[in-house]
Amino acid sequence: MNKEATETGEKSGFAVSLKKVSKTFRAGNETVNILNEADLEIKEGDTFAITGESGTGKSTLLHIIGTLLKPDSGEVGYFDNSNIYDLPDANLSRFRNKNIGFVFQFHYLLNEFSCLENVAMPLYIMKKTKSDALKIAKDYLCEMGLAGRLNFKPYMLSGGEQQRAAVARALACSPRVILMDEPTGNLDPRHAEKLHNIIIDLNKKYGKTLAVVTHDREFSNMMNHKIRIAGGIIEHIN
Repeated sequence: MNKEATETGEKSGFAVSLKKVSKTFRAGNETVNILNEADLEIKEGDTFAITGESGTGKSTLLHIIGTLLKPDSGEVGYFDNSNIYDLPDANLSRFRNKNIGFVFQFHYLLNEFSCLENVAMPLYIMKKTKSDALKIAKDYLCEMGLAGRLNFKPYMLSGGEQQRAAVARALACSPRVILMDEPTGNLDPRHAEKLHNIIIDLNKKYGKTLAVVTHDREFSNMMNHKIRIAGGIIEHIN
């Protein structure tokens, strides 16, 4: 384990690598095999679409990549770390906060806080000063076209605006990897297309590594790579 790389996020060729990762769930008396010694390598700066039918394990794969769900066996490498799950829980949480940004189908913004405060929250966790956190949050919200919505509560925003705020929150700590689970699944086609372009620009402008679960064929075709899970195995489509 390279401790220095763990703490600093030192550059390496691969952002994420999965080696013989397996995951099963119990459903009553039945064992459901989601991943079966699955392998995957994601280079830094790559864009990946994770596609396939519901129930095949797309979200499970994303949660394992995102260090939110520990596999039953196998290794999940990040940068120069051979297996990120070897880290103690506190270190793993710190690594996640610094290096991985998340956007889900539902925005998970907190209605009791303003849009600006929601985006600043991950920065508070990183012990940024309030003034620095609010400035960074404001900059990203403005970049998302939400300059006029900084003090709005999430329930005052449209669906598309809520998701753009969620993207700003994911960017706040300058993570190198962005993981998204159906980020436009609840949006109408016009707002979905707008968010698609914003997401792709994260890769073009900032070099962010993107892995996105999506059922949207047009959106998946915008990615450099498409994969699907079949029989617990990760298959490359292109």
